[in-house]
Amino acid sequence: MTITSARYIATSSSSNQSDIRLSPKPPPRTWSATEPPFQGYQPPPTGGYAQSSKDTAIVIDNGASLLRAGWSFDKSPRVAFPATVARYRDRRINRTVSYVGYNAYADATTRGQIRNAFEPGSSIVGNWDVMEGLLDYTFASLGIAAEEGGVGRSIVMTEPVANLGYSRKTMIELLFECYSAPSVAFGIDSLFSYNFNKGRNGLVVSSSHTATHLIPVLDSKPILSSVTRLNWGGFHGADYLLKLLKLKYPTFPGKLTEYQTEVMVREHSYISQDYDRETSSFLDWTGLEERDHVIQYPFTEQIVVEKSEEELARIAERKREGGRRLQEQAAKMRLEKLVRKEQTLEYYKSLQEKLVNQTKKEIKRLLDEGEFKDEAQLERTIQDLEKSIKKARNKDVGGPENIEEVEPVYPLLDVPDENLDEAGLKEKRHQRLMKSGYDARVRAKVEKEIERARVAEAERLDDERRETDIEGWLEERRAARQILLQRIKERDRLKADLGNRKSLASQMRMKTLANLASDQPGKKRRRGGDDDNFGANDDDWGVYRTVATGEHSDDEEEEDLGAGLKGVEAQLLKYDPSFNENNTLEAQSDWTQSLVHAFLRGPRPFDPESQQEAHQIHLNVERIRVPEVVFQPSIAGLDQAGIVDIAADIINHGLTKAQDRVSALGDIFLTGGNTMFTGFEERLQRELRGVLPVEAPITLRKANDPLLDAWRGAAQWAAGPGSAPGFVTRQEYQEKGSEYMKEHNLGNATAF
Repeated sequence: MTITSARYIATSSSSNQSDIRLSPKPPPRTWSATEPPFQGYQPPPTGGYAQSSKDTAIVIDNGASLLRAGWSFDKSPRVAFPATVARYRDRRINRTVSYVGYNAYADATTRGQIRNAFEPGSSIVGNWDVMEGLLDYTFASLGIAAEEGGVGRSIVMTEPVANLGYSRKTMIELLFECYSAPSVAFGIDSLFSYNFNKGRNGLVVSSSHTATHLIPVLDSKPILSSVTRLNWGGFHGADYLLKLLKLKYPTFPGKLTEYQTEVMVREHSYISQDYDRETSSFLDWTGLEERDHVIQYPFTEQIVVEKSEEELARIAERKREGGRRLQEQAAKMRLEKLVRKEQTLEYYKSLQEKLVNQTKKEIKRLLDEGEFKDEAQLERTIQDLEKSIKKARNKDVGGPENIEEVEPVYPLLDVPDENLDEAGLKEKRHQRLMKSGYDARVRAKVEKEIERARVAEAERLDDERRETDIEGWLEERRAARQILLQRIKERDRLKADLGNRKSLASQMRMKTLANLASDQPGKKRRRGGDDDNFGANDDDWGVYRTVATGEHSDDEEEEDLGAGLKGVEAQLLKYDPSFNENNTLEAQSDWTQSLVHAFLRGPRPFDPESQQEAHQIHLNVERIRVPEVVFQPSIAGLDQAGIVDIAADIINHGLTKAQDRVSALGDIFLTGGNTMFTGFEERLQRELRGVLPVEAPITLRKANDPLLDAWRGAAQWAAGPGSAPGFVTRQEYQEKGSEYMKEHNLGNATAF
């Protein structure tokens, strides 16, 4: 977010806090920003197809995050890769090339062509060309040759809860028509995981990459009519963190990607046991070094060669020697200039002496030689030179530079105009102008003396007020300080608003610009209409001040508010025992007191010149804010209930029998990668206890492997003897169409 104001932490009265904050700290522990892995060429697993038979099934966990595949007799999937494909035309070989999974991150060209098989933020396949490429790569990695004419093995594939009929129909057509599968079965991933962990009666809480589902299960059969979905998963958490970081660091020089934020959420986030309390104290100084995680992005630091002490001493000596030489040259130049001025003054004085007892014609000739219009100009030049020479001599010998101004004489001002010729009238006008300037300077001096006397009198009265009523005087000073602080905030806010073109201040400024030449603001001007008389009135030009500085600016806004505030705070420091250095604006503006600095940069000072620090992201409050959305969706603007309210609603209203409610509460099963946050199980159990009856027994357990148990459960089910009725055979597909599906206890249609 763009931060335009600072919130300040109230300073502790103890000086130890300040010492702790200013004490030197070791460098922070940093985590490197993770890039999508490119694994290079990986030889495909061998032996799987040779070990398989007609009764063996290919098991595919078709997840939106990773696609996992293997054989039904395997303990773990043989291949796992992202559901992405990069396909483009390579001009060098004149062929269309495809990169699947991690290979799509090989270089910048492939990254720019990455396409995902699923709709963003969902488990519904949206790009079937990509899906076909993923299946081709999967079967090739399992060792199934293309010349076989088909996969030749049954396929078990996971699908989301309440999968769309069109999506399942297209997938069935793809598997039967393109890959000639002998039979196909679909099942829900979380139910496969629950069955693998020997669950029979309970409440399955599945929080995966794209959604969170709560599924009640009774007698190994899901109650699909009571299933509730929360539209939040790992994908949404990574996207939410990406938005938060872009608001937090709007000018971050590095490139933030969804993959990086996904890793940040997975490795640095945890579930808070008391979110409100921990959020209010998360940025407290105590322990912030451990809570603040620093993510370091690649950077290029400018290397500055440090000089030794001897080199620094030599450089300083050279600078001092150069300064001495410059001073000597300046003194020599001033002396030469003074000598020239004295020689010029002697020449002008000798010229003035020659003019005595000379005829007018001779005087004019001598003045023309000296490039003077008349004797008055010569006199003024001599006076100016004498002042300049006296000032220069006083400066060289250390005397006062200000010379008392002697009141000049203006003799022609008393002479009537009819007694003067043209040259005399010109000189009289000049003397009148000079006298006006002299009078203005005299008035300015008098006004300064009056102002100085007024300030002294005000200080005297203020001192008397302080001596007679110290409490009232202190209240006035405190009120004056609050007014100055408010004006400083208003000034800073106005500056920030003028920089934002969507703010009210900027809109009013643009409105002023649009109405500058209009006598009737808001009315459209027609071509050839009223005459434009803007500028005829002197008040018209004041609009430019409004445009430049804001609508409510005047002369008093231009004063130095900072100096005035320091003066008031100095008085409070001297006479108010409850006001100390920590209460001043300068102390509160320090980074050690700023909550915003702790939020953006952690417990250490920030050097804007350091490229390393500029390329760092600080994760603090976001570590608990992102995973908290599962419990409080309103944090991310999601208009849904949290999993605690959903679970309570399913228990209290979805299950009508008391025995069913007890069975469900006796085995609350957690699966999916989004349940692997530290503290998830404890927080869910504590909050469920708060919304359910006290006597209700609650038992929570987590899958042995929340990520792989869905695939293992599908493989176990496919290898079991009771899975055959759940497969749709090729003959049934040809007879009943692609919309036909088989019911079984782990699918979207259960058998009763």
